[in-house]
Amino acid sequence: MATCWQGLWAYRSYLFVLLVPIFLLPLPILVPSKEAYCAYTIILMALYWCTETLPLGVTALFPLIMYPLMGIMDASEVSIEYLKDTNILFIGGLLVAISVEHWNLHKRIALRALLTVGVRPALLILGFMLVTAFLSMWISNTATSAMMLPIAHAVLEELHGTYKDIEGGSDNPTFELQEPQPQNEVTKSENRQVSAAHSESKAQRSKEEHLFNQGMSLCVCYAASIGGIATLTGTAPNLVLQGQMNSIFPQNSNIVNFASWFGFACPTMVILLLLAWLWLQILFLGFNFRKNFGIGEQEQERSQAAYRVIKTQHKLLGPMTFAEKAVTVLFVMLVALWFTREPGFFQGWGNLAFANEEGESMASDGTVAIFISIIMFIVPSKFPGLTQDPENPGRLKAPPSLLTWKTVKEKMPWNVVFLLGGGFALAKGSERSGLSEWLGNRLNPLQHVPPAATAFILCLVVAIFTECTSNVATTTLFLPVLASMAQAICLHPLYVMLPCTMASSLAFMLPVATPPNAIVFSFGGLKVSDMARAGFLLNIIGVLIIMLAINTWGIPIFSLDTFPSWAQTNTTQCFSGQYNSTMPSP
Repeated sequence: MATCWQGLWAYRSYLFVLLVPIFLLPLPILVPSKEAYCAYTIILMALYWCTETLPLGVTALFPLIMYPLMGIMDASEVSIEYLKDTNILFIGGLLVAISVEHWNLHKRIALRALLTVGVRPALLILGFMLVTAFLSMWISNTATSAMMLPIAHAVLEELHGTYKDIEGGSDNPTFELQEPQPQNEVTKSENRQVSAAHSESKAQRSKEEHLFNQGMSLCVCYAASIGGIATLTGTAPNLVLQGQMNSIFPQNSNIVNFASWFGFACPTMVILLLLAWLWLQILFLGFNFRKNFGIGEQEQERSQAAYRVIKTQHKLLGPMTFAEKAVTVLFVMLVALWFTREPGFFQGWGNLAFANEEGESMASDGTVAIFISIIMFIVPSKFPGLTQDPENPGRLKAPPSLLTWKTVKEKMPWNVVFLLGGGFALAKGSERSGLSEWLGNRLNPLQHVPPAATAFILCLVVAIFTECTSNVATTTLFLPVLASMAQAICLHPLYVMLPCTMASSLAFMLPVATPPNAIVFSFGGLKVSDMARAGFLLNIIGVLIIMLAINTWGIPIFSLDTFPSWAQTNTTQCFSGQYNSTMPSP
């Protein structure tokens, strides 16, 4: 019997994949409508995404099969959703990030910044958080964490080794042999007291070192998740929001673009990062701020040792190569073109040179990302850089380009591209089937709840949900429902969609919540309870900061105090006195 149960448990993934569609069959059979068919598909995909019994990217392909067979959408229409402009922006941004990572430019930036910030305990944590967050704005959170953690642990080993060297003199037997004297009972008693005090001191020091190790590890993974919030390409949920907005509200005049997102999210990220630093400092370093900032002879010596480690690693990189300089120039060009394409508060180059009949930029952020990526495939990595071809002696060989397809194949996360496309297909199917409208009608009673309370509760729900589910899957499932709800209660869709998108990045409590957490956990020295204890309050702080942002500087950036015309439909009935304004009434 035990063997039978073990066999079933071993095949649990296969059984789940086969049995769940059968258990859900009563829904489309008893309610034979397009709304029910679409709901069946969404519930099935949600269960597969939450349990990960199938790879996330594979589950995202289900609409390609389900929607045409259920009569919801044509196969050609569903397929278009998998390579929209947002997917192109994601691919282009990743190509640039892969190039930065391939030529080790991110490591040079990290070490240079750490040397600038300083290496005293509190400043060391702040330095690692600032560097990790900055890098995470442009390259993947996973790659940033994987690079920064070994550097952090090397610095910690040097710090702890230096302290042992400082303490070593008090425990050195050579000093005891210099003046041998007969010891009386009083002297022996004093020695026992000194030995006990020394043991207690070493135990206390060991505990402090362990806590500092935990704080340094957590600061890296938390900063990686927080940093991704700041830019539109920083993490996939941000792009899910942009894609869902363009899919559900095609007349929104590109309200979510790189510049508008950065203006809203960057201050949010900075405030959250500083509060996270203060919380980690209090939790793992204590309230002795004099010691935390390295004031004292021993602390200064340890700081100098850490500084030497970072400086040595920086020297090992050598001078900047031609490839690093070229990637830096192209990266700066990319960011500048993103910011100035269609900033909103002045005419960008997209409005002036490539405008359509309505004066809007025909070039998108994705256009810019692909343009810079293609240049990286053209520019050589060395100049002139001619070498002998080892396969053909006597012939000269040109250097490889800054970016090669071999490198892209090894590092491009195609599963996330499919996941984004699956989310857009779900949203379009919900709209076509009438499921979005049906959900909106059921959510009408929320019109009597204050908008701020609605947004706060939804943020908490998403923050909890994302602890055990992929943040991309979370936003993909929630955003179409939130869009329908906002339309039903005459509330600006971004007032609930923006904070919930950002809340999906607040995965701080569990190792399985996000890859950076898992990487940190795999290094050892942390228990699940340690991460949960630090992450719980940080989740609450994050939700509160997001609510502050959405109710202050978010309002003028996105006009959140109005119900926009592009969100109104034929069935939306919002009269002049019924707009659910986010501003307090006079």
